[in-house]
Amino acid sequence: MAASASCLLVVLAALASAASAQLSSTFYDTSCPNALSTIKSGVDAAVMQEARTGASLLRMHFHDCFVHGCDASVLLNDTSGEQSSPPNKGSLRRFDVIDNIKAQVEAVCPGVVSCADILAVAARDSVVALGGPSWTVLLGRRDSTASFPNETTDLPAPTNSLQQLLSAFSNKNLDATDMVALSGAHTIGQAQCSNFKDHIYNDTNINAAFATSLQANCPMSGGTNLAPLDTMTPTTFDNDYYTNLLSQKGLLHSDQELFNNGSTDSTVSNFASSTSAFTSAFTSAMVKMGNLSPLTGTNGEIRLACGIVNSS
Repeated sequence: MAASASCLLVVLAALASAASAQLSSTFYDTSCPNALSTIKSGVDAAVMQEARTGASLLRMHFHDCFVHGCDASVLLNDTSGEQSSPPNKGSLRRFDVIDNIKAQVEAVCPGVVSCADILAVAARDSVVALGGPSWTVLLGRRDSTASFPNETTDLPAPTNSLQQLLSAFSNKNLDATDMVALSGAHTIGQAQCSNFKDHIYNDTNINAAFATSLQANCPMSGGTNLAPLDTMTPTTFDNDYYTNLLSQKGLLHSDQELFNNGSTDSTVSNFASSTSAFTSAFTSAMVKMGNLSPLTGTNGEIRLACGIVNSS
């Protein structure tokens, strides 16, 4: 009987834990009703000033969620933290936009809205600002009190094979369709030469004229010169990324791996031919990714400034 009672307590505790981890689209409706409109205004202004910002904020949310969950740990400007790790150093950008939005939100609702939620909403609003689909962002995340640089190895790399990509996403409970759909975020933004030089000089599964055109601005030695991830419509969120892959014009090795006589070829073809199929899969995958290991309840904190933990 005692054992049964003990088991029951364990089950109840697990259920309570699961319940507390549930996010809600109405989380700030009462505590900060102007939160979402304030975030949107900040994102719209930043993207209008520089379209690339939209891609930068979307990528920042991705890099947050894939490392220890969506907890704003990537925003901490610790010199030995996630921002200084190889996948992020010198490439993650526009932290200033999130800092400015946070300051505006703090002005209307002090100590209420987390940086993790601001980043999740900003990612959605960035996609919308560049002509992409909207989705309902679930809210209620709290902010971590630490950074996790050792876990940035969880992030997929531009040199990954298809199997490595599938494994990286599977480790986050995201399936192959999710992976291909989330890769479609590369319909906006730019990449540095060092991340695609091997693809344009050494790979054979690339359109020859496309490779040659890129080599003019990207020497074999690498560097930080930029090229658009989507050459057709680099500042519009659409499905042209997949059309590029069909003609072997993926900028990164990892991009073209999605359409290279492998298991995801049919998904790429489907997304290339159907905007609705892509946007449906993308928005669904964004919600799933946004639910990765959030801190809720009394876990973590609500940072007063996104770059630093609150003083004790």
